[in-house]
Amino acid sequence: MRADGRACLAVAVLLATIALAPTSLQAEDYPSQDFHFVTSFPPGSGADVLTRFFAEKVRALTGRTVIVENKSGANGAIAVQYTAQAKPDGYTMYLSAGSATAAQMHLFKVPPVNVLKAFQLAATINQQAFMLTVDAKTPYMNVPALTAAMKQKGKAATYATAATSGIIMGEMYKSITGVEAVEVRYKDSSGALNDMASGRVDYGMHDPVFSLAQQREGRLRILAHSSGQRLRAIPDIPTMAESGVPGMDLTSWWAVMLPSATPRPAIDRINAWFNQILAMDDTREFLNKFGGDPFVSTPDAAQALFIKEEAVWGEYVRIAKIEPQG
Repeated sequence: MRADGRACLAVAVLLATIALAPTSLQAEDYPSQDFHFVTSFPPGSGADVLTRFFAEKVRALTGRTVIVENKSGANGAIAVQYTAQAKPDGYTMYLSAGSATAAQMHLFKVPPVNVLKAFQLAATINQQAFMLTVDAKTPYMNVPALTAAMKQKGKAATYATAATSGIIMGEMYKSITGVEAVEVRYKDSSGALNDMASGRVDYGMHDPVFSLAQQREGRLRILAHSSGQRLRAIPDIPTMAESGVPGMDLTSWWAVMLPSATPRPAIDRINAWFNQILAMDDTREFLNKFGGDPFVSTPDAAQALFIKEEAVWGEYVRIAKIEPQG
């Protein structure tokens, strides 16, 4: 090789080394600042409780403060947009149901964000089901009894929802059984408690964290859950399919979502943290207490599931005859 060729090669190697150095250094220094965990529900909600549990776990692992930001409203669209527009540096994460987030592509005529392109999933957290609940003072001890009573009430019947999964569950229940109840939508599930206690609302489709906590307090009774099979965490609660609502199989799963341009080293580091947390006994106990089974995966497997669920939950929206907003 000629001298000038060797010189050019040396310069090229030097430039490449310089270009790679900041990336390597950044990966080694991560995390070097506080984290922001975004939730699409208000403080005290089931989603908020779960998010804060994992925020504390990540704080303990990393030594970094984790700030929880409650961006509620618009069926999660506000939190989705906020996270999608965040700096893709690995410090802003959206903890929510990956299944419900994928369904946003079908809940709006023009989705404010193409979630499949906007997000990279770093980890999955749990699998859980939504609950069909009634006030503990009602005479309804099972789903067939509730269904019969609601058919008698016709369009005078009412039910509460506060999240995408609950909305779809409610519409599917009506579509399959012929119940004509009117949906009453709340900002969060706790807002429905007084109305359910007074009888203004006949039943609710609520998240498992809220439902199980209220059942333990003696306020609500869970009649069935939306998954297609019984869950290890709540083996005594029957499925809707077992309870006279054939064909319902709505299993939600939670994920950690970041802006899609987030560097892969940060994504892999976050995956390792959450998988480590999910292996802890107290994490399993926490998730089981609120009806969830731990769900571990890789970023690539989680992203593939996210893409698949977009089509699956689109079909659920169609079956439930939910009219897209906007």
